Amino acid sequence: MSSHRLMWIIWPAFLVAGVLEILVFSMVDPQDLQWFGQPVELSRQAVYTIAFFVFWGISVLGSGLTTLLSMSPFEVNRCPLPADARPDGCPKQGPC
Repeated sequence: MSSHRLMWIIWPAFLVAGVLEILVFSMVDPQDLQWFGQPVELSRQAVYTIAFFVFWGISVLGSGLTTLLSMSPFEVNRCPLPADARPDGCPKQGPC
């Protein structure tokens, strides 16, 4: 995967995670959170940080899936090896 395409995935996911962080924690106080009936014993900053990375990860999955679904079948199925080094079953036609 090219670095250009990777940025198509990571950068929008970062922005969405920031917006989700603002929306969620404008309505939820981290000190009021509970995990399996027990209060979360983390600082507010730790909860904000963990939640941001969870939101970012979920957004990366969504952006990655969108990028994958927008690829042509040739891009998805192409063999990255040169034509003379391809194993059996790897398509022999088309440039890599």
